[in-house]
Amino acid sequence: MEMLEGILNRTSSPLLEEPAPSPEQIENMLQAAIRAPDHGRLKPYRFILIEGQEREALGELFLSRLLEINPDADEKTCLKTRNMPLRAPMLLVLVACPRPHPKVPASEQVHTTACAGQNILHGAYAQGLGGVWRTGWVAEDKQIQKQLGLTDEEQMLGYIYLGTPKNPARKTPEVDSADYISFWKSDH
Repeated sequence: MEMLEGILNRTSSPLLEEPAPSPEQIENMLQAAIRAPDHGRLKPYRFILIEGQEREALGELFLSRLLEINPDADEKTCLKTRNMPLRAPMLLVLVACPRPHPKVPASEQVHTTACAGQNILHGAYAQGLGGVWRTGWVAEDKQIQKQLGLTDEEQMLGYIYLGTPKNPARKTPEVDSADYISFWKSDH
């Protein structure tokens, strides 16, 4: 697949099924992630792979936290929360690991991590796989982050759900780029 074609046509695939990415496909996605713009070559990120029965354990963790936060959660909400990690055969947790650096602020290192996540999604699409980047309270919750092994200095940017698309890719909507660009002119 041509690179520009892939970038222009990739869409999120929220409905994913088996098979999960192979070890070779995961390696390709990680190599793509490592190519993200990275001032200082700090590689300020890491990824946590969750697959198989560990997805069920993650769902139980989500449910446990939900009930701690909201003991009166209804049955439908509990079931939906428990099943979140089962919406794909594999998840990659995207973790920013900023470190002190005299020229590269932590915010820039978080941006690098986000670019790495985008490259993972493009790498999945280029290999005929589907992916979707999910966030929400289960990504922001400090107790869940701690259970996943994040330190206080790290920041979870979300879960990248990966698998085989259940449905054909949606057509990318036509968007006029003129709506998103302006041209600066100096006063001189």
